[in-house]
Amino acid sequence: MAAPYPNTSHLQYFSDVNQNRLFTRNEMNYINRLGRDVLNTLGNVSLLDIYLSQGRVVEPHYHQNASELVYCMTGAAGVSLINPFSNEVVNLTIHPGQVANIPQGWWHWEVAYQDNTHLLAIFDAPYPEYIFGSDLLTKTPIEVFAHTYCLDPKQLRKALKPLNNETIIIGPTDQCLEGHTYEQNKINHHY
Repeated sequence: MAAPYPNTSHLQYFSDVNQNRLFTRNEMNYINRLGRDVLNTLGNVSLLDIYLSQGRVVEPHYHQNASELVYCMTGAAGVSLINPFSNEVVNLTIHPGQVANIPQGWWHWEVAYQDNTHLLAIFDAPYPEYIFGSDLLTKTPIEVFAHTYCLDPKQLRKALKPLNNETIIIGPTDQCLEGHTYEQNKINHHY
């Protein structure tokens, strides 16, 4: 039987997820990660350790190579997904100890309903691949959207300007929130 790890002298059995930051919006909203590139004995699984304050959103996205199991550790969150076979939007609310499952390739997003919401996203791949909504909006030429959907390119360019051609990951941005107040009912009803 062949050894699953050809170089056994460099096997890793421990990692501190807190030391491997994927993304930081601010001190209350960030994501840590663990994948096989960090812990080489991990196998075909990975995780994201997600911290969100009320109203923050892990932006709409999908994983082309993995399913995602979202476990709520603290707080409360809405997990929304679009069933690609029925085009139905499914809205789930999870509290501590509850999970929501997102099949591979399904468009989805998570919204924190409380401050100090802590989610653990577990994937059936050594590192999940992502396609984020902000990237679709900023990387597709304005002219393609305008022509395809009969939109005014000037208005569309103005509407997308706050994205600053960046991947948002956790939204809204702090700059967007400055001077704005959120309607609580929108946050608690999955938009």
